[in-house]
Amino acid sequence: MKLPLKSSIVLAIAIASFTVNCAQQASEKVTPVFKDGEAQIVEAFNNPDEWIRHDLWVETTFDTDGDGKMDRMHVDVTRPKQTESEGLKLPVVYESSPYYAGVAPDVEGVFWNVKHEIGETTNERIHPEVTRRGKRPIISNSQIKTWVPRGYIVVHSSSPGTGLSQGAPTVGGDNETLAPKAVIDWLNGRAKGYTSPDGNEEVKAYWSTGKVGMTGTSYNGTLPLAAATTGVDGLEAIIPIAPNTSYYHYYRSNGLVRSPGGYLGEDIDVLYDYIHSGAEDKRPYNNKTVRDTEMKNGMDRITGDYNDFWASRDYLNDMEPMNAALLMSHGFNDWNVMPEHSYRIYKAAKEKGLPAMIYYHQNGHGGPPPVSMMNQWFTKYLHGVDNGVENLENKAYIVREDDKRSEPTAYKDYPNPDAEMVSLFPNTGGVLTTIHTKRLAKETLVDDVSFSGADLAKAESSNNRLLYVTSELKEDLHISGLAKIKISVASSKLAANLSVWLVSLPWEEGVKITDNVITRGWADPQNSKSLTESEPLVPGQFYDLVFELQPDDQVIKKGQNIGLMIFSSDQDFTLHPKPGTELTVQLHKTELQLPVVGGKEEFNEATED
Repeated sequence: MKLPLKSSIVLAIAIASFTVNCAQQASEKVTPVFKDGEAQIVEAFNNPDEWIRHDLWVETTFDTDGDGKMDRMHVDVTRPKQTESEGLKLPVVYESSPYYAGVAPDVEGVFWNVKHEIGETTNERIHPEVTRRGKRPIISNSQIKTWVPRGYIVVHSSSPGTGLSQGAPTVGGDNETLAPKAVIDWLNGRAKGYTSPDGNEEVKAYWSTGKVGMTGTSYNGTLPLAAATTGVDGLEAIIPIAPNTSYYHYYRSNGLVRSPGGYLGEDIDVLYDYIHSGAEDKRPYNNKTVRDTEMKNGMDRITGDYNDFWASRDYLNDMEPMNAALLMSHGFNDWNVMPEHSYRIYKAAKEKGLPAMIYYHQNGHGGPPPVSMMNQWFTKYLHGVDNGVENLENKAYIVREDDKRSEPTAYKDYPNPDAEMVSLFPNTGGVLTTIHTKRLAKETLVDDVSFSGADLAKAESSNNRLLYVTSELKEDLHISGLAKIKISVASSKLAANLSVWLVSLPWEEGVKITDNVITRGWADPQNSKSLTESEPLVPGQFYDLVFELQPDDQVIKKGQNIGLMIFSSDQDFTLHPKPGTELTVQLHKTELQLPVVGGKEEFNEATED
């Protein structure tokens, strides 16, 4: 039957209109939006009720729980609905952690007893069990509110032997590096994902572009670096925040057994117990093979020496394959994971020619860069938008003492390129000056850990520390970099702690974290010749040590004095031997090198030295 001409025209118009609407709808598919070099919040991505959330298990290349099968990592995914309804592919922001499924309780006896002589053993500590928490399919809600609305997919995974991930926690072992690599391989179609921990039904990441960025804080910041050291294809950028980059540097200092700030008596096996939230039936095997064998034989709380066990848990040793762009973040007053952890990796990344920037604030543990800075980094390396972030002249962004974290000051680099080492010398009478008298002189202190470092710094006089102070600053003084101490010291016993603080005096109570302590460091005189082989001290014999203090960038205010404080046992960080050990320092062979912006000329102007 033929339609009348008018009806044919109407039908033709309707078909044409339908075709145009379909074309418009096709052309109006939702995509990420960029402005000023940053991914913008897109309203179509911004409704959490429409996000697709699911979980799966990614198969790895290792078996660390002894069951004869490759361990599988538990992974969750949060993505905009358009990745399903419109076939949209997006890059991934990925965070991995051993903490998601809960941690062990903080009970009496979980930490090592520190009240004993250096080189002695102590009673075994207790081993609390972790009660696993969490409900599928959600592993974590971190990162999603920031990145999903901006056109990213967010992925989480539990580390080996934690939560519903198989395997054993190793605290820096190879499996903790290979686990996130496997997830990135899955996001790029090179590894298999499954709907269950033991089944064979596969899951594909068809919504992924294959471009991955990792971030996280503390342990969660360590794992992006771990993954990056594999050189895995697809990991384009990492933003580690306060990462632990060497477990030796976390639990030891220059041969000395030294606890992280706030966790006196913690060691690597304590952290193992703290995170071991994996399958209960696998825990006895994991405990025996990892904690009670590998860690017990390797961590060495007797000498504190650097050995193969610690070397295998130092990511600086593994950086050769790394090709991911690096934006590092840390706090100068982080006495838990100290700021050297970030600096050493940033420095190595620059030396490798990798795109690298560093953000430092003046506070304690944690603290990401401003979202805009992270956004620019991910926009460039995950979305491929040419925003020029890699070509910025300034590579260091440092929050000044009175500024907001969101408003860092830009510098060409860290340490400040205008900083030069100024040699300062302790002299009798408690004076710290640029003048090196070379006159033979020595002074003695008596160890007593019942006095805290703050007590010693505040005391007008004390035989439990040596304190050498500059003249009062007539102008603000900017220091930037790593101070270094050269010291000649003798002990009255076979072993002794050595602690060095730089302080801003007079000491003031109730002030900001940026005041009072400038920086500090610790060392074992038994390791004066070698970090890997300590030697018992000969009482009365002098040993020459050289070591760096923690990185800092600080403006010491006009009216303050800079003090070099030398003492033995540090109440908050070292072992607590009985009082009485005498340390004698040869002043004429002791020198502090202080990185001053403007060098000796600026220092002399500030002190009229």
